[in-house]
Amino acid sequence: MQVIPLSPDERAYTSASEAIDHDHPYVRELAGSLWSAHGDAYSYAKAAFEFVRDTVPHSADSGDLRVSWRASDVLATRNGICHAKSHALVALLRARGIPAGLCYQRLTEDDGTEPLVHGLTALRLPGSRGWARQDPRGNKPGVDAQFRLGAERLAFPVRPGLGETDYPDLYADPHPAVLTALRGSADRRELWQNLPKAL
Repeated sequence: MQVIPLSPDERAYTSASEAIDHDHPYVRELAGSLWSAHGDAYSYAKAAFEFVRDTVPHSADSGDLRVSWRASDVLATRNGICHAKSHALVALLRARGIPAGLCYQRLTEDDGTEPLVHGLTALRLPGSRGWARQDPRGNKPGVDAQFRLGAERLAFPVRPGLGETDYPDLYADPHPAVLTALRGSADRRELWQNLPKAL
């Protein structure tokens, strides 16, 4: 799917913010370690994706009730929902100068009820033609997201017949409604009630 950057200035997709705090010493140290082990942009981006996907459990899978949203906290506590994990991946990518941003899907249960907004990322590697979406949510039975620059392999392909949709916008910072929910929820149970149902 083609994503549409909301900012015309690509520097917005490499800059730090409160949620995407890639200037934090912990994020920079981790990025440096991953880069040293891989050494080129493609290999690093794949390693960063797999690190977040595989070593930061999705809190709904692990049962962790803590809510993290700042990239450095997500990486340090190894905890977060899809949105938080996306913040962490974007921070790791930006720490090595790879443009990256946030994008979203509207998903539902199998009967079309219980809509929710799911967070994922997109990146643009040097020399590539466009942005490639990646989903670091974390795999489990029935979910097999992979790092791909061509044909996407996301955690949840949308089902338009159930009202699901891929939002085309690429955000430099988290969507305000998502960030408000993350920052204002005492625990993950409260977070499920506060997250937007659509954008």
